[in-house]
Amino acid sequence: MTKEELREKANDLPLAPGVYLMMDKTGKVIYVGKAKKLKNRVSQYFQDSASHTSKTRQMVSQVDRFDTIFVSSEFEALVLENALIKRHMPRYNILLKDDKGYPFVRLSKETYPRFSLANRCASDSASYFGPFGGRFETRQALDAVCTALRLPTCNRKFPRDIGAERPCLNFHMGRCDGFCRPEMTAAEYNRRVQQAVQLLEGKSRQLLREMTEEMEAEAEALRFEQAAQLRDRVNAISALSKKQTVIAGLCADTDIWGLYRGAGKCCYAVLHMENGELTGRETELFTAPVEEGETETLSALTAQYYLPRAILPHEILLPLETEDAEDLSAVLTKRAGHKVWVHVPQRGEKAELRAMAQRNAAEEAERSTTAEERTAHTLELLGKMLKLPTPPRRMESFDISNTGKSDIVASMVVYSGVRPLKSAYRRFRIKELSGHPDDYASMQEVLRRRLQRAADGDEKFLPLPDVFLIDGGATHAAAALAVAREFGVQVPIFGMVKDDRHRTRALITPQGQEIGIAAQQAVFTLIGQIQEETHRFAITYHHERHEKSTLHSVLDDIPGVGPKRREALRRALGSAKAIREADVETLTAVVPRATAEAIWQHFHPEK
Repeated sequence: MTKEELREKANDLPLAPGVYLMMDKTGKVIYVGKAKKLKNRVSQYFQDSASHTSKTRQMVSQVDRFDTIFVSSEFEALVLENALIKRHMPRYNILLKDDKGYPFVRLSKETYPRFSLANRCASDSASYFGPFGGRFETRQALDAVCTALRLPTCNRKFPRDIGAERPCLNFHMGRCDGFCRPEMTAAEYNRRVQQAVQLLEGKSRQLLREMTEEMEAEAEALRFEQAAQLRDRVNAISALSKKQTVIAGLCADTDIWGLYRGAGKCCYAVLHMENGELTGRETELFTAPVEEGETETLSALTAQYYLPRAILPHEILLPLETEDAEDLSAVLTKRAGHKVWVHVPQRGEKAELRAMAQRNAAEEAERSTTAEERTAHTLELLGKMLKLPTPPRRMESFDISNTGKSDIVASMVVYSGVRPLKSAYRRFRIKELSGHPDDYASMQEVLRRRLQRAADGDEKFLPLPDVFLIDGGATHAAAALAVAREFGVQVPIFGMVKDDRHRTRALITPQGQEIGIAAQQAVFTLIGQIQEETHRFAITYHHERHEKSTLHSVLDDIPGVGPKRREALRRALGSAKAIREADVETLTAVVPRATAEAIWQHFHPEK
């Protein structure tokens, strides 16, 4: 279908909630999205809008047709969107790892129910808990729960094998209460299973409280053997609760989210809390397009994370607001059977926990990101912001420094990637300017000389960079562009604009279009470093030139002081002030005594 046909089809959609699937020419689903009003959302893709990100423009360019599914409510759209993303794995959606490696704990529906591991929830009468961590860790944790409650973990089938043979070794080791014995009832077995379910649902404190009360009642009734057995189970569950961190979220009634988009890798962290105590932490690295906003990313992550889960917390704390927070809360509440509150904490202890989760996400992402990945990401991001065909590998920056109309100098600083290439630095003394200082004319002279040297084949000025950065605004950039056109050079040129505090706040085109960089910390830092280095190099050269000219003027009228002796004095004493304050003996160490006395007398005529 043509873009016009796609636009007409989108405009015919109703203002109803639903899910849309974008497909390419081969029929493959490349993007799945949801909308409160399908007509408004889908038609936006096929409008000539400059607000589209490069990711959206690239996706739309590959769309050949789209399909829609209408639903009755917004949270139904949320559930369906997640299911379709899992099914089609579209390339333009943010995708978490497939949950094949994250097992569920299954509890069968029978007279003597048994626990087992399952790869996914099935449409049967069994109960499912999870998904949890890896299979090995989940099996270990499940065995620990059964051991704490002395439930059987052997292969015997009940009630078939009750009384058929002697209890196994687990009974004699105190790891099982021997439910294969005829005196053990199905009611007691099921009571222990429900206690295990309480543990898996994160109700360990409630279970301990109930078992402690039962133990005390048995002791008061002088049934000390039963009380001792309960005491042992209470101690085992207490130890299990303190040590249990391998199943993320096992004891969580509050989840705290942190999200970090780093230079190279993104990461989310989820802290699991029970009654104010940290019981576990999950982190996962993922990839997201650089143009994707944090709100959109977090919305996709939370939906994919919680919708497949059988056990849900009572409260979910997010690092920032999302459009789907209320819908997610509604669908999770319906699924969990209790209120699931999804919100952003603003102050107090919960806000501190949110900051902790943010730090966890940031540290995990930075720890796993190499310097090469960080550099590549920063340059890729800068290239996309400047609409360059490829990430810039070589950048040149220019700055002018002067004191009035004299000693006007310029600096050329070169960056290779994100590092300064000091061997390629160059500095210029302005020669053509006369009268009052003119930054624009000075910049044009410098760039003209630089490009002429390149045109002449001077290797010190080759190759040309991928981008020119000019210290100043649009007028400075336009002045540089005029010179580049004289030489037929197509290198993009941008000005570096400063804020009131003399910090780089944006880049600007010669046409006056500002490109904000403050929102992208890696780019903001890089451009700030380039501008500061260019300014430092220009100021250093200006000070040297100014000192030389000052020294030249103060020694001009002294007999016996020519260019060689003036240079010797400068090297030995450093500045005109030092020469003025030096005594005869100090000066004699550099020049003949008669000249030293003449210099001293010149600066001290009253003596």
